[in-house]
Amino acid sequence: MKYNSHNFKETLVIDFLVEDRFRFVRHLLFLIFFFLLIYNASFWHWYSGIYQYYILFFVYVLLIGMVYINIYVLVPLFFFKTRYLTYFILLIFLGVGGLNMIGYCFETFFLKYRVMNIPREGGKGGIYEGVLMCIPIILTTTTVKLLQKWIKDSQRITELNNLTLRMELNELRNQINPHFLFNMLNNVKALIRTDPEKATTVIMKLSEFLRYQLYENGEEKTLLTSEIDFLSNFINLEKIRREDLSVDIHVDIEKRTLNSIFIPPNLFTTFVENAVKHSVDINGSEHYIKIKIKMENEKLYFECINSKNNTYSVSDKNYSGLGLVNIKRRLELLYQNTYELDIISTDKEYFVTLIIPV
Repeated sequence: MKYNSHNFKETLVIDFLVEDRFRFVRHLLFLIFFFLLIYNASFWHWYSGIYQYYILFFVYVLLIGMVYINIYVLVPLFFFKTRYLTYFILLIFLGVGGLNMIGYCFETFFLKYRVMNIPREGGKGGIYEGVLMCIPIILTTTTVKLLQKWIKDSQRITELNNLTLRMELNELRNQINPHFLFNMLNNVKALIRTDPEKATTVIMKLSEFLRYQLYENGEEKTLLTSEIDFLSNFINLEKIRREDLSVDIHVDIEKRTLNSIFIPPNLFTTFVENAVKHSVDINGSEHYIKIKIKMENEKLYFECINSKNNTYSVSDKNYSGLGLVNIKRRLELLYQNTYELDIISTDKEYFVTLIIPV
């Protein structure tokens, strides 16, 4: 019971630091704590009447502004991008600038309201003491932001690993289904009698297809060339079953560049599987699958177009089923908001366009 209670407390603390629903409470508590810290300083008591509260408010607002400039400008733009030297230089400039602004305003606007029996040196020292007391608070906010980023990244990596595991299990169970293999083996059996050379080619392609699924699919990254070969083998094996299926795979990338690009495995498989499924035709009409892969401005473009048979029983809902839901979520975890995915359905065709950074 103690173990569970301890875990619950840890989860609650992490949620409070990270979850957006606690953002207002986090900021409110910080503002109150910071105000109490400034309130317990002595510098504002050195001034008379209502002006001591004006001074307290002025210093509080200025220091809070410095804190939030650090949190929302310096930390994300410099510290998180590993520009540490620039960050610390700008942080020093921020502190010195804020301190000088406070000293200037004290000497220019508030000097005449100072209680006369307090020496000026004592007032200046008190200001420095109060500001220096707040510097650890500013650095603490940097630590909290760093902790928040680390927690979010850890959660994202854990979720990605879990999702990848589920996808791999589903692929092993569903993608290479016995019915598919049975049809391929039957085709090979028939070809051995009529065209042994072609049968040998089919067996080699089937071997490559299975090898990719069993071995390379488990890696975190795979060469784009391997992924393209896999898609080609997959479609060509399907084409053996449907000889009237027209397939065009066009890769508009230089060979040297192509051999240096790595992507997560099976990133395009779901889209091609759906293209194969939706391009089935029972009326003798033209049916085709067109795939184009290209590079522009350090982004990889994957385009897949397939014919659509409205009389076939495969509905649009199948194109947005569990496989597509999983791949969309996987893309979100892998690339966050740096990818683009568009799926358009017309009366005659499906269009899929995926853009990812590489």
